[in-house]
Amino acid sequence: MFNVLFFAQTRELIGVDEIQIEGDFATAEALREHLSQKGEKWALALEKGKLLVAINQTLMPLESLIKSGDEIAFFPPVTGG
Repeated sequence: MFNVLFFAQTRELIGVDEIQIEGDFATAEALREHLSQKGEKWALALEKGKLLVAINQTLMPLESLIKSGDEIAFFPPVTGG
């Protein structure tokens, strides 16, 4: 199971702060792609090339490997306080 967090505009677009999801996702990119299929707002919020990801609170490339139990956070490149 993955704990997925959403911040800033990403959170505002989908209207969700956090979800838990089960699945066999090898990379953060695979998880992003899966979530973007949930609907138009999700696709816009999680658009490829306009998103950063942190895995277990460390900024990583989207192609980074993930494993069950990881915390995955998606957010836009510029986030305000």
